[in-house]
Amino acid sequence: MKLFNKLGLIMLLVVFAFAACEKAPDLTYYKEGTAVVLSSSSATVTPVPADSAKVILTLNWTSPAYATDSNTYKYIVELDSSTKNFSKPNTVILTGSKTHTITGKQLNNMLLNYGFALGVPVALDFRVTSSYANNNEQYKSNIVKITVTPYNDPSVLVTEKTSIAPALNTASNPSNKFTWSAAFNGYNGVVTYSIQYDSATKNFASPQTIAVGNTIYLKQLNEGEMNETALTEGVAGGTTGKIEYRVKAVTAQGAISYSNTVSVTIATYIPLLRFYMPGGYQTATGNGTNWTPGDAPELIRDTRPAALNKLYYIYIWLPGGSEFKVTQGRSWDVNYGGTGGVLAPGGANFTVPADGFYRISIDRTSLQYDIREGRMGFVGGATGAGWTPANVFPNYAMGNSATNLFVGISDFTVNGWKMIDHNDWNSGDITVSNARSYGSAGASGSNLEVNGANMPDITTAGRYRVIWDGRGIDNVKYEMSPAAEMRVVGDGIQGVAAWNPGASPAMTYMGNGRWQISITLIGGKDIKFLAGNDWGAFDYEDNSGGVTATGVARKIKWEGGSNFKTPTLSGTYTIVLDEKAQTVTIN
Repeated sequence: MKLFNKLGLIMLLVVFAFAACEKAPDLTYYKEGTAVVLSSSSATVTPVPADSAKVILTLNWTSPAYATDSNTYKYIVELDSSTKNFSKPNTVILTGSKTHTITGKQLNNMLLNYGFALGVPVALDFRVTSSYANNNEQYKSNIVKITVTPYNDPSVLVTEKTSIAPALNTASNPSNKFTWSAAFNGYNGVVTYSIQYDSATKNFASPQTIAVGNTIYLKQLNEGEMNETALTEGVAGGTTGKIEYRVKAVTAQGAISYSNTVSVTIATYIPLLRFYMPGGYQTATGNGTNWTPGDAPELIRDTRPAALNKLYYIYIWLPGGSEFKVTQGRSWDVNYGGTGGVLAPGGANFTVPADGFYRISIDRTSLQYDIREGRMGFVGGATGAGWTPANVFPNYAMGNSATNLFVGISDFTVNGWKMIDHNDWNSGDITVSNARSYGSAGASGSNLEVNGANMPDITTAGRYRVIWDGRGIDNVKYEMSPAAEMRVVGDGIQGVAAWNPGASPAMTYMGNGRWQISITLIGGKDIKFLAGNDWGAFDYEDNSGGVTATGVARKIKWEGGSNFKTPTLSGTYTIVLDEKAQTVTIN
């Protein structure tokens, strides 16, 4: 019985082995295929926007002749710029088909994603990789070269209004809305939009730009902003002009497209843009708190029509190494710095090399700045310099009294004259570095005009004191009065009635703004200087903080100061009052 069972088991294993040997020939055999041959419908393609939805390129290839159903063949169509060896291909995977069509927009977007420039032909390489559905037996085709030119697919811009009349008192009200369609429709990268504008007929030769952002198709400008676009492009305040606008679209790879142009006629108004000069010099010079626009000195606005909202300047004393910037308004929201004469939004701090009085000018439209010596002097037939600016400095210079304030004494003859801050005349240009002469049609106390008419003729020859006063930013003016005498007045003069101008001793004029006298002073008392024999005349007071030391030049001021203190010890002293240097020294 046991022997029978063993024989049966052996026979069963033999049967199974035989059956297994019989099934091996049933496995499927896949023979090798061949690389496909790729061809193109065209070697050169130059699509236009109208071709966006049209098939502009057809690729065909032969069969790889794999040993399976051809409907399961896998094809990878690759595209890359020539010479790149398909290092960054654009791919499409197909199954079964031996042809691939590409529309104008599909091809254009591929090119934009590569970063090719619009309108510039580029060479592309195409190839097809075939395989079984499971990626086995991969073969690469021949490479077909095709030259393609990316086309512009711009936004379409629409303006809400074609004519506006903004006003100063409604400057913050909405004025005009610009809307536009997407550029590069179908492109899958980021597109950044901005609005450019220029005056009509200039064909955007030097456009200004308003930033918008990514994937934004609307920009609302208020009355002030629309007015600003016109002023910036040369439409003078109070006149009417036409401004052209367009949308600039830029892909992440740098392709640029411009929309159609729209025009808006703008009746402008004169705005009140103001600029200030915060910096590290403020606290030390009595001009507020360091780096604080809220109490920084204000720049003067050049009110000439061509310079309005363009040129700003200031005459100011600064310590050497001072750093500062310029802000539009009393905040840091809009601020300017710069280097090498180029004004830059948010740019590097300005600086000056040495202690001195400076003229600092900015041109906010051409983005330029100029820093030079700040000075003022007399020029004209009534002055010793004559009508030659090169003769003005230093002999006919005025004294730097304070920020935007000059005081000077000169002998005038019967003739015309002006004040000037440079050793040459302005050439007629409106630039940041131009010379500024000042004239006025009115008498003392009248407004000054940059590069305006001559001052009223001197009718009586003599010595006069002139004040150039730009402390009132909106009302730069001058004061002029006779400078025949200067007296020392106070309760600190030995043998002189206290505070009696008519009885007080007169100083001797030494020329070039210097007065001198030797008198006996009473120690620890008060004096001041009066340009006349009665109260109400021009006078000088202390601006040194109460210095009493002898031999020290004390700063003076002519409006609202304290009395000077006499030296501690009584005695005979020589006093020199220097109106050009704006100091007094007691020796």
